[in-house]
Amino acid sequence: MAEKAKWYVVHTYSGYENNVKANLEKIIENRNMQDIILDIRVPMEEVTEIKEDKDGIPQKRQVMRKTFPGYVVIKMIMNDVSWFVVRNCRGVTGFVGPGAKPVPLTSAEIENMGIERKVVVVHYNVGDSVRVTYGPFEGFFGVIEEINAEKNKVSTTISMFGRDTVVDLECDQVQLVDDFDKKTE
Repeated sequence: MAEKAKWYVVHTYSGYENNVKANLEKIIENRNMQDIILDIRVPMEEVTEIKEDKDGIPQKRQVMRKTFPGYVVIKMIMNDVSWFVVRNCRGVTGFVGPGAKPVPLTSAEIENMGIERKVVVVHYNVGDSVRVTYGPFEGFFGVIEEINAEKNKVSTTISMFGRDTVVDLECDQVQLVDDFDKKTE
């Protein structure tokens, strides 16, 4: 039944996103609707804020900020009951879509919003030699310095203009040199 579930966007009163999420989670638990409303998220991103301290010295700090203030995304099976429960939750002003018909997000929108990410399986480790397969550094060879699977990023040292430079790439932009050689044979 979960294969019919789709992501929908709900508009909320400004600042009520977390309240709407908490209220919906209580309703889902009380009405035993876990198989209809599967996930509720308030999209967040980590940003660097620079503020001056009391001495006027700029200070950097990492903070979590709502990516889309006033919106909550819900993975659910759309039917009359689930629509009614979400639509009548305190703080919800309505679904995003034309008229009264909610429109589910496309797979591209889901990925761009960071709601669900493709899982990239890497076949290399820190210290391995790799070749960049596409993008502005295509054709360059480098060495893996760091792998951040959570963010789908890999830091690679490549030699450019006679200098070693660390560049951040997507995990699927690089390929082990041995694997690349096998595919080109």
